[in-house]
Parts: sequence; structure tokens; C-alpha cells
Amino acid sequence: MTTAESSAGPTFRMYVAVWLGMIAIAAVEAWLAYMHVSPHMLLAALLVLAVVEAGVALRYFMHLKYEVPLLFWTLIPALVFAFVMMNQFWADSARMNSLRFPVP
Repeated sequence: MTTAESSAGPTFRMYVAVWLGMIAIAAVEAWLAYMHVSPHMLLAALLVLAVVEAGVALRYFMHLKYEVPLLFWTLIPALVFAFVMMNQFWADSARMNSLRFPVP
């Protein structure tokens, strides 16, 4: 009879710690929104915090931390490519809105 070995997977305590950390990041974002800082500084700080929060969510709640590195290195370039392509086509869709013919 073989015994099951404990894996190095996530624990409940780790999930709670990550969740509390994400709540802390959200609290910092809310606090920054009420501070009187310049809009450029606020935008930069909120974007950095949002990227950090998204990265933590991807690594722990989407289990990318426990996957093989090949999966990570195939998902991230595909995501960046999708964002770049979306950025290229948004300008055309905004331009096409002004080129429509008036409805009689």
C-alpha cells in the first residue's frame, strides 16, 4: 500500500494571505483616489497597482505559479499580441464612426 505524498501546491493559509494582500492593494488604490495628487501621478500609480494586482491574481488564483514555465511563456506573448492588435484596430473603429453617411 502506498501513501499519498503531500504536494507543494497551494494551501488555504496562502490563499487567505494573497486575498488580504489584494484587498490591501485595493484599499491603497481607493486611498490614492481621494488624495489630492496630480492626474498624471494618480494614473501612473493606479496603473502600476492594477498591473501588480492582476499579476498576483494570475499567479495564484489562476494557478500559473504551479504550471510549467512553457505555459506561462506561451500565454503572456499571446496576450500582449492580442492587446497590440486591439490597439491597432480601435483607431480605425473610432475613425469609421465619423465617416458614416447621415441617415435621411
